[in-house]
Amino acid sequence: MRLPRTRPRSLAGQLFAMQALLVALVVAGCAFFAYASGRAQAEETAARQVRGVALAMAGSPSVREAIRTPHPSAALQPYAERVRADTGIAFVTIMDPDGVRWTHPDPSQIGRPFIGHTEQALRGRTFTETYTGTLGPSIRVVTPILDGSAVVGLVSAGITVERVSTQVREQLGALAAAAGGALALGGLGTYVINARLRRHTHGMNAQELSRMHDYHEATLHAVREGLLMLDGQRRIALVNDAGRELLGLGPEAVGRTVDRLELPAPLTGALLASEPRVDEVHLTADRVIVVNTSPVVGGEQRGTVVTLRDHTELQALSGELDSERGFTQALRSQAHEAANRLHTVVSLIELGRVEEAVEFATAELELAQVLTDRVVGAVGEPVLAALLLGKAAQANERGVELVLGEDSLIDDGALPHSLPPRDLVTILGNLIDNAVDAASEASTGGSAAGGGAAVPAQRSTTRALVTVTALTDAGGLLLRVADTGAGIGPDDADEVFRRGWTTHGAGRGLGLALVRQAAHRNGGTVTLGRSADGGAEFTVRLPLTGRPAQAVTA
Repeated sequence: MRLPRTRPRSLAGQLFAMQALLVALVVAGCAFFAYASGRAQAEETAARQVRGVALAMAGSPSVREAIRTPHPSAALQPYAERVRADTGIAFVTIMDPDGVRWTHPDPSQIGRPFIGHTEQALRGRTFTETYTGTLGPSIRVVTPILDGSAVVGLVSAGITVERVSTQVREQLGALAAAAGGALALGGLGTYVINARLRRHTHGMNAQELSRMHDYHEATLHAVREGLLMLDGQRRIALVNDAGRELLGLGPEAVGRTVDRLELPAPLTGALLASEPRVDEVHLTADRVIVVNTSPVVGGEQRGTVVTLRDHTELQALSGELDSERGFTQALRSQAHEAANRLHTVVSLIELGRVEEAVEFATAELELAQVLTDRVVGAVGEPVLAALLLGKAAQANERGVELVLGEDSLIDDGALPHSLPPRDLVTILGNLIDNAVDAASEASTGGSAAGGGAAVPAQRSTTRALVTVTALTDAGGLLLRVADTGAGIGPDDADEVFRRGWTTHGAGRGLGLALVRQAAHRNGGTVTLGRSADGGAEFTVRLPLTGRPAQAVTA
């Protein structure tokens, strides 16, 4: 029978065990050091005490006088016992130079030889030793009794090792209590710290945390959406590869605050906002991105998680889809008009007016073919030619005439492959759409705008006209779109390229911002002026060889 696998202990549990063991070892080490230090100190104190007693008795004149008497023990024994009792030491032994005792705590030992070393004392030196005598192991001091320069006797004072050990054991109880308190306090502190760590690590062990970190790193690099994490001070705490690319950030971006990243002001405001942002569209220098922000409410510091989606390609595809939808509507309308004209020709033939029928059909064919021949002859780039023909049909449906400038000329193959056709469609398509709106509104008395807002206009009977110029020269590719609208007011000239600037209601105001972005992406410029008819005139210049992007001017 297979036993179930036990889950490894959590990281907090492992750290608690290691820290508890470490605290126990530290406390035990400190206790042992304190015990050893206390014992050494007790032995040193005892040695100083007995040394003082021995030196004092060896220097006493009464001791020297007693030694000169025929029976020194009679005077010295009571004196030695009195000193021993007063000082609390184990023994005071006074002896002759041959080591025969005159005094001893045990009177039966008087007259017997001293057990220990006396050689150094006989040479006039005082020394300390630990030796086992009649009272057991003791710390003793032996010093000479001098009468002039002659050694007339010896004094040995000592304290038993057992008494020193007893004193140390008395201190050991207090030491053990202090060590136990330190161990308990350290264990409690370790438990509190690790309980907090357990909450933050959600009870995971080291292997699980390491695996999560590896998955975290792999996910950050694998996900195609941009991911940005901001801390409570709105500093970048983390950004993945896609986020760096979408925002144009360098490796030094981590740790910097959002307002120092030199991002467009609306995007910076969205990242700094405390409330969530959902699917907001923002423009950088080269991209259209969709921003979502979500505040972090857990943890000690509030932060923000930001996701970024690249909307550039989708926006371009959406523009192309709008163009295709417009082409479809124009074709449907043209098919209806063609049917009406065909019915007219058939009716003329049925009425026997064949010549009028031929003349009517020929005039219609010539009128429809003029713009097609002009565009195909002047614009060799198929994408631009198709766009111009389609936009001409759309403009015609709105009562606006689209004409190609006389100096327009783009040879086939003149545009390099580095200039994306999609960007050309974005630039020229949006400029023509805005111009058609402005010309149409001006001709019907509405508010005119070159992609946005305008100067109020009175009802006009002049024809609505949009003039498109497309040519290549030494300066690169020039695209110019002029209309007969009311033009752009001077107060709006600086704001016209800002995303969201419009007078056509919500959901508009992105076209000119995309034009500026596409021009910037290809190293070009966009300028705004006034056309010969008083409307707006937008001029875009794109280098045919890669050059740094220029500033947009108005």
